[in-house]
Amino acid sequence: MGTGSAFADTTLTSVVKSVYGTPYKYGGVTTNGFDCSGFTRYVFKKMGVDLARVSTAQYKQGTPVAKSQLKAGDLVFFNTLGKGKVSHVGVYLGDGKFAHASSSKGIRTDKLSSTYYKTRYVGAKRILSADSYSSFAKES
Repeated sequence: MGTGSAFADTTLTSVVKSVYGTPYKYGGVTTNGFDCSGFTRYVFKKMGVDLARVSTAQYKQGTPVAKSQLKAGDLVFFNTLGKGKVSHVGVYLGDGKFAHASSSKGIRTDKLSSTYYKTRYVGAKRILSADSYSSFAKES
């Protein structure tokens, strides 16, 4: 993630850093391997928030957020299978970047503005309450 992150000292960032590079594993929910929703569920569990197990169900949780209003800790959703529905999820980190479980590269960060994700973006949801946000993902 780099030392230049505006969120270098947050719990969100420390949890992501602790599993960065963990391999992708379909159905994975542990540090031995994660799929996308297993990763987001793991991150949020570390912050005391229970998420549904799969990305389509996670998309039904929380409050919709406009892309221009994203905050660190928001879930970002994508249609990566071309079937017209949510099939991938990550957690927004700030500065246009999000962390996710890439099926080819494991836990990593990417830019929402990258050609691949920009064209597949479906929407975002705010899961953290205002109190949780200030405790775990507040921008410095």
